[in-house]
Amino acid sequence: MLPNPGKHFYFNAKTEYFYTVSDQRLHIKSFLKDAENGIVIDVRSPSEYIHGHIIGSKNIPLFTDEERKIVGTAYKQESREQAIKIGLEFFGPKMKKIIEEVEGLMTNKQLAISKDGDCKLPKVNCIFLYCWRGGMRSAAIAWLLQLYGFKISVLAGGYKAYRNNVLETFSLPLKLKIIAGFTGSGKTEILHELEKKGEAIIDLEKLASHKGSAFGNINMPVQPTQEMFENLLAKEIRFKAMGNGQLALTGEDSPLTIHNSHIWIEDESQRIGLINIPPDLWLQIRQAPVYFFDIPFDERLKHIAEEYGNHNEKLLADSIVRISKRLGGLETKNALNYLKEGNISACFSILLKYYDKHYLKGLHNRDNLSSLLQKLPGIAVNPNNAAMLTTHSISV
Repeated sequence: MLPNPGKHFYFNAKTEYFYTVSDQRLHIKSFLKDAENGIVIDVRSPSEYIHGHIIGSKNIPLFTDEERKIVGTAYKQESREQAIKIGLEFFGPKMKKIIEEVEGLMTNKQLAISKDGDCKLPKVNCIFLYCWRGGMRSAAIAWLLQLYGFKISVLAGGYKAYRNNVLETFSLPLKLKIIAGFTGSGKTEILHELEKKGEAIIDLEKLASHKGSAFGNINMPVQPTQEMFENLLAKEIRFKAMGNGQLALTGEDSPLTIHNSHIWIEDESQRIGLINIPPDLWLQIRQAPVYFFDIPFDERLKHIAEEYGNHNEKLLADSIVRISKRLGGLETKNALNYLKEGNISACFSILLKYYDKHYLKGLHNRDNLSSLLQKLPGIAVNPNNAAMLTTHSISV
């Protein structure tokens, strides 16, 4: 019997000794911390990776989507042993290519560092791996890479453990402050102005690649999957929950304490395009203080017309048609006619009135709104309205 069944032992016939190949298994928090400046490799299939992955990881799949399907079918319908044999047939011819891809990643990382003097050096030859549950796929790649000479750390529990960590993030107690106002009030501009002043913010629209309305996808990147949005959002929350560069955790399972006195976010519907704000976070948002900028209608209309006036006419028309049932047949017809005539102001006047009613309904759909809401008068749409949200102007 081998002395340590937790390691893989191999016999070298030339020198007549056994040597070991073993990987380090890391808990999710240790894995993310240690891998911060390292190379993280997702060995799952391409479609699994596209659906959702650890931020910053690279995909070097053990199996293609079709190969994974074949192996999985053999596992369920035949046996574990037969599935492994089929998997080895797929794995064997790829071994050299996988090693070369990892070497390429390491070289590119070093080149990037040489161009950026502020970038921290990665741990030499350290590779961080994960699959779905930290099972055979990551073990196979870990064996190969460590045999070649890399130091390997594997995420215990795999991507599933990462996802659990992501979902737990949304129930952590956050001190949120909500920037509110009718459509066209310049909420996003105010949010970014606060960031310039050193305030902690989370830009939900940027993470979702959507501005929230029926027009929100125009000139925006393709939206991430729901899962990837949640991964991005969780990372942002944890980053904003850092004080002096150290994550504010007092223990393995301790709640997260916000070092910043608050985090500002923009008032949104729970659904942003095709993305939904996670329920636990949404509940906190609906219970947070609301700072409503009361900007005159004409000022907001001017701002919206300037923002969307130069966009493609067909894209704007398609967006209007998407809300036609709620907008009403006559108003839809009028808005489309004004758009065709080039009368952007008249077109968006109709749309703005619709969105004002819709927004007002959402604003009041809160418990204890009277105790949460603070109205802030505004003469015009201006990023400098952010000054009203500083501790020198109102109590926050």
